[in-house]
This record gives sequence, structure tokens and C-alpha cells, in this order.
Amino acid sequence: MSNALATWIDGQRADCVPADDRGLQYGDGLFETLLLRANTPRFLELHLARLALGCERLRLPFKAMDQLRADIGAAAAEAPVLAILKIIVTRGSAVQRGYTPGGETARRIMMLFDCPAPNWPPDGIDLHVASMTMAPNPQLAGIKHLNRLENVLAAREARDANAFDTLMTAGDGGIVSGAMSNIFVVSHGVLATPPVDRAGVAGVMRSVVIRESSALGLPVSERHLSLDDLKAADEAFITNARIGVVRVRRVGEHAFPMNTISRRIAGHVETLDA
Repeated sequence: MSNALATWIDGQRADCVPADDRGLQYGDGLFETLLLRANTPRFLELHLARLALGCERLRLPFKAMDQLRADIGAAAAEAPVLAILKIIVTRGSAVQRGYTPGGETARRIMMLFDCPAPNWPPDGIDLHVASMTMAPNPQLAGIKHLNRLENVLAAREARDANAFDTLMTAGDGGIVSGAMSNIFVVSHGVLATPPVDRAGVAGVMRSVVIRESSALGLPVSERHLSLDDLKAADEAFITNARIGVVRVRRVGEHAFPMNTISRRIAGHVETLDA
């Protein structure tokens, strides 16, 4: 099954999911992607809190959080020095045909992957602006549900443009996020990132950056950002749990003149595990 080092389903080694699983049938579930460093899951409590919020939003009765914690500990113990652990929780095998749930038992899936050490260009990465827009849906905004076709298509655009990631906008032209990341801009020493209350994912690393920027005495706000706002910024960087904080060198043809604060935040966050 793919290139995973190991796969567990409901705590047991396995390599296939039943075809009647509602996560496969309808995207009826959630996922989290954790970075493991020296057998330690980074920001574990933040990931589990977002998973619990997602279960509440989807009204998904996941009752195995203690077992999941034990599964994570066991997987981390056998992981290489740098690894990725993907956790998927689905509503489980369908009790009846059709969209309406019928009292299923939630299923937990874990996949362990090797994670090569990052090797970003010293002056940052390039971003592409996607033609694929992200539709607003406040009920699903923020959580990491399994319905990710918008991101899949946008990520393909990034690959075709030879960019690291692609920025996705909403129908009003406001920036939402990258296909796999959240974005921050820095203008005159003040950080800003788009809100994720109508679309996008409330990334774990995004929340860490907001928390730590305040602790470092750097003002930070969540506000509407247009592409013009982005191009007027002094700096920009993207975040996610796997890559951490990565400076942006260029968006399309626009280059950013500075990266001082981005470097400071990246260096600080890199030392944290919780």
C-alpha cells in the first residue's frame, strides 16, 4: 500500500480498507499529518484538539481517542529519526447504502512514512497563484476533512508551474491559503494571515506561529488579504506541520525584498515540539 513504512487499521497491522468505508465512499472523515522528530510527535495536543473539533463538526462519534494516543506512541517508537505519521478517522463501514449515516462504528487508520530532511533554497521558495478557487463553507472551514479535491487540483497547478505550492483564493479574490499550507505576510513589522472561518484549514503550525509571534512581541492579525496586499508586503512565508515555517522568495513574477522576521520566526519555531 503506497510507500508507507507501516500501516495500522484500528490498531492492527493491515494494508487495506474495506470498500464500504464511508471515508472512501463519501470523504466522510478527517485526517491529521504529524511530524515525528526523534520519536516525538510535534504539537500532538494541537493535532488531537483539531481532530476532536472535526469529529464534533461532522457529528462523527469517535470513541477511541485513548486507543489512538496509544497507537501514536507505538508508531513513534519505531519511527526513523524524521518521519511523517498520517492519521485518518472515518465514520467506518456503511451500515446502509446512501449518504445518510446509519450508526456506523468509526475507523482509525495510521500510516508511517519516512521524511527526508528538508533542503529549501536559502532565499526561500516560489509560489504559484491557482486558477482553482476555494468555495466558502463555514461548517467545514478550519477542520481537516477528507474532501480535498480543490487542493488536489490546485496542487497539480503548482507542479505544472514548477512552484513549491500554489495560493488559492476565494470567489471575492481574497487569499485563503496554499494548497498544502497557510500563508503569512509581514508589512512594517506586523504579521497578517487570512482568516479560516469560511474556507481553508486552521493549520497547526499556523496556530503555533500566531501564538509564538505574540510571545516574541511581534503584532499579528487575522484579516482579509488580497493579492495586491501580498505584493505590497515586505516578506511572506508559508507554514504547515511537515515543513514548519518556510520563507517565500517569489509569487509569480513578484519577488519579496526582505526575510528578516521570517527567519526569526522560522528559527524560533524550529526549536519547539509543543
